[in-house]
Amino acid sequence: MASGFSGRLWAGRELVDRMARQSPARLALTVFAAVIAVFTGLLSTPFATTSGVRAPFVDALFTATSAVCVTGLVTVPTGTYWSTFGQAVILVAIKVGGLGVMTLASLLGMAVSRRIGLTQKLLTASETKTTRLGEVGSLIRVVIITSTTIEVALALLLVPRFIVLRETVGEAVWHGIFYAVSVFNNAGFIPTEEGLTPHSGDWLLLLPIIVGAFIGALGFPVILNVARNRRQFRRWSLHAKLTVVTSGLLVVAGSLMFVLLEWTNPGTFGRMPVGEKLLSGLFMGVMPRSAGFSTVDIGQMHEASWLVTDSLMFVGGGSASTAGGIKVTTLAVMMIAIVAEARGDRDVEAFGRRIPRETLRLAVAVVFVGATAVLVSSLLLLEITGWSLDVVLFEVISAFATVGLTTGVTHELPEAGKYVLVALMFIGRTGTMTFAAALALRDRRRVIRLPEERPIIG
Repeated sequence: MASGFSGRLWAGRELVDRMARQSPARLALTVFAAVIAVFTGLLSTPFATTSGVRAPFVDALFTATSAVCVTGLVTVPTGTYWSTFGQAVILVAIKVGGLGVMTLASLLGMAVSRRIGLTQKLLTASETKTTRLGEVGSLIRVVIITSTTIEVALALLLVPRFIVLRETVGEAVWHGIFYAVSVFNNAGFIPTEEGLTPHSGDWLLLLPIIVGAFIGALGFPVILNVARNRRQFRRWSLHAKLTVVTSGLLVVAGSLMFVLLEWTNPGTFGRMPVGEKLLSGLFMGVMPRSAGFSTVDIGQMHEASWLVTDSLMFVGGGSASTAGGIKVTTLAVMMIAIVAEARGDRDVEAFGRRIPRETLRLAVAVVFVGATAVLVSSLLLLEITGWSLDVVLFEVISAFATVGLTTGVTHELPEAGKYVLVALMFIGRTGTMTFAAALALRDRRRVIRLPEERPIIG
């Protein structure tokens, strides 16, 4: 019996080692899908619901996928439908998903083979922008320690505020921990029935959430690089500079647009005092980047505000972060390349560095893949639901970019529509990342190159 078990274990280790060497991206996707399956099973138990009745499989799968993919879209209310056990399962799923698909794959490889293969190191280094392969194992530990430290700090800020808001100590501790993990991991899940709507003017509650979501969307490479060189901007990596500067510009532009568009809207900002309007505008300027929280009814916003939100959601946050989307560095590289082309510059340059042409090609590929996923999913949902394009597009981009904002129709989705968004959340969380890494690893150098000829563009 023991020898048979040892044989199966050895065979399993050989299989994982072989997958790590031959197709690390496939291993990562397999691990991510397996994690979703585990949490789906846990949420399918009677203990996970407040009624004691098993949740429908599609709702358990949807919630598990949304939690592991740190999205926040839900088909049933988190605070009332799921029991304390169910909410704890969701919280753990958010934490695991927030560590990132490449980190999960690397952890599995370390646990099984006690080492990370060269190919796996290359893929993880590509995802995290690590320059030395020997640092990958230690980087994983730093990621876990850093994320947990920031989450604890957020919880310590939120718990006292919830106590002041007349919650019991037990409720305040639970809500503080849940919000801290959900905020930093840009998950968008809320453990309370009312959410943050009753606190739209509470600076002491919302400001830590804004800061935590912004930091979480930067990505671990940026957090570590900035922490090491916090007083010397010139020593920041190009990736850190592009991420922080572009993220800041998007927050400012987004906040101003929401304030201008919603200032007189009676369904959102219209009835608020000036200070509350400004806070709500700042909140909405940050949250579409992937966090997915809201203090107003998104369904009551103007269609122009929906379009702005669509744009911010599609861009998302930083690479190797808990955010989704095509990533801010992709946008930055595309915009810099457009400016360089308009000026007639031969090279694409930023902050005193030349950006390789391969990076620009990769950015174009990521944008095209993301746009294609949104287009196909929108067509499917239009046929399934019969809803208008603006509503469908909002839900689709929110799922693809793992944001979690909704116009209020997610719970009305037919079963087929729920499965479409489940697939889209999985693709949005893992697809562009693994696609980009796979392309980076397939870079080939040819000895013989074909003659160059330019087609007419534009």
